[in-house]
Amino acid sequence: MSSETKQILTTDGIPLEVSLKKAEKKNKIKAFLLVAPLLLFLFITYVFPIGEMFTRSVDDRMVTNMLPKTFKAMEKWDGKELPPEEVFVGFYSDFKVLVENQTQGKLGQRLNKEKNGFNSITKKLMRQIKRNKIDESQSIKEQIMKVHKRWRDVEYWQAIKRTAPPYTMAKYLKGMDMYFAADGSIAQVDEDRRIHRILWLRTLEIALFVTIFCFLMGYPIAHLLATLPMKYSNLLMICVLLPFWTSLLVRTASWMILLQQQGIVNDFFVLIGLVADNNRPEMMYNKVGTYVAMTQILLPFMVLPLYSVMKTISPSLMRAGKSLGGTPFVAFWKVYFPLTIPGIGAGCLLVFILAIGYYITPALVGGASGTLISNQIAYHMKSTLDWSFASAMGLMLLSGVLVIYWIYNKLVGVDNIKLG
Repeated sequence: MSSETKQILTTDGIPLEVSLKKAEKKNKIKAFLLVAPLLLFLFITYVFPIGEMFTRSVDDRMVTNMLPKTFKAMEKWDGKELPPEEVFVGFYSDFKVLVENQTQGKLGQRLNKEKNGFNSITKKLMRQIKRNKIDESQSIKEQIMKVHKRWRDVEYWQAIKRTAPPYTMAKYLKGMDMYFAADGSIAQVDEDRRIHRILWLRTLEIALFVTIFCFLMGYPIAHLLATLPMKYSNLLMICVLLPFWTSLLVRTASWMILLQQQGIVNDFFVLIGLVADNNRPEMMYNKVGTYVAMTQILLPFMVLPLYSVMKTISPSLMRAGKSLGGTPFVAFWKVYFPLTIPGIGAGCLLVFILAIGYYITPALVGGASGTLISNQIAYHMKSTLDWSFASAMGLMLLSGVLVIYWIYNKLVGVDNIKLG
């Protein structure tokens, strides 16, 4: 009997195997079409912005396109002493074109981010060119150096040379208080200018302590929610969820009123005799205000995962532990607490990730000592307009969160996280 006669056919004469494959293919297409809008939404709102941030953080083609003759002449310059006449001639030719097109301001602003003082000396050179004070028949090098003494400083020409590569990782080094030296090596900035490492460490410190405070306060609250009778637990749950019904800005402003030196908290401390009226503690514009405000705001994100896990734990387990001879504390520590670890992991991870990127609360109540890396990113986005540096720090923050998530997965395991 041939193999063709062994095939099972459908009612329309198509082999059953072929018909099943077609049906499976149609089902896959339907499933993909159902999730396609979500995938498109994620690409537009998540993948594309991250790709744009990365491109902006490494793209440094603006100076390269503005000074093509300058960088061509700098190829033979070792960067140790002042560049030769050819470099000055190339820079003068490029800069003159920029002055004619009225785009020299962008160059000055960009170079000023590389080294302070560039903006003023490029403006002075621009005025000399507009007044036809530069004689092209004489030495361009000598005339440019006479415009301003900084043109005689080799460090400014080294700064121009550092912007030669169209793509660079200099912004990421700047985020760690480092830079590319003239010889191409990586060097650290002066000690009195190392601010970004301090901000990174402070951000991790505040996020860690806020997570600990939320856990210490949230665990008893979640335990009460899970063990109290329904009518009382519902009332307590409303109190936990109530902050979500209020604007974050309003809650932060409320803490500003409460924590100021003449605020309610300090008045209470004076009333009970804890502090003297003329020695009220400073709880605003420092880490104390940041800790208090962020802990209160992020506390629900710790309570809810803990509550969802505790609610599934049977009360009979604690009674069984006590009946086997354990004290209430031993029964709690060895029976109840290990069962809540998935909720602890979920709450701590959620609070820590939210705290590490917090912006508005540290900006309002933190002051100088409570400023986080997110505030620095916002500063460069709105004030200095250095979007490439802000993009680099944003990606560094995102990478740090992913590393923390990876470490947590290795130590605890993401599978052990329970949100409900």
